[in-house]
Amino acid sequence: MKKFLLAILLVTLSSTGFAKEEAKELPPLDPSYMGEHKMVLVNHSSTIYASVMTTYSRPSNVQILYKIENKDLALLQTVRDGDLTTIKAKPFNLQRLMRGEKMVIMADLYSGHLDRDGMLVYENIPITFAKKLYVRELDDIKESSNQHEYDVVSLKKNYKIYIHKIQKAPSFAHLLNIDLEAGCLTRVRTSSAVPKETELLYKFLNCGTMKPLYFETKDYES
Repeated sequence: MKKFLLAILLVTLSSTGFAKEEAKELPPLDPSYMGEHKMVLVNHSSTIYASVMTTYSRPSNVQILYKIENKDLALLQTVRDGDLTTIKAKPFNLQRLMRGEKMVIMADLYSGHLDRDGMLVYENIPITFAKKLYVRELDDIKESSNQHEYDVVSLKKNYKIYIHKIQKAPSFAHLLNIDLEAGCLTRVRTSSAVPKETELLYKFLNCGTMKPLYFETKDYES
């Protein structure tokens, strides 16, 4: 019995040692991902999600979707009731989210697009990034075309978020929430490389109940 317990203890200590070694193997953060990252906040029911407002160059040349942990009713109401809610985070290294860290980030929150007609609603508030749902780096992207591909993130039950895979300019960012009732294509062909949002929604018309979350073209014109 003593030998058996000793064997278990040795295995446990070895596993702990391996876990520490694996943790140490993570490379240092790349400082080129440091910056004031801009994001759009969207919601499904009472849950808020954050999506990086992707650019073609660092530090924000990454598509990321994160689940936000939130107990602030005022924040939920702002996101749920507004047409567009954006935030400008205080400087941090985006690789921390790319790696899936849970972290609290201070940010200014705007009603509307923060760089255009947005109005500052809350200044320097904490946003808790709880769970990474999607990440895609724009290091090898397709040429601009009228053939588009979407990645799919499953939420609960049949609910899914469709994320357009941004192409080279001109292109667009598109997030769509679908309560999936039938099979739904992830590749669509449109009339142009940057179609109107109504044309894209028509492509998903028979998939189920839809909720447009975010559509942006100006940031991807060139």
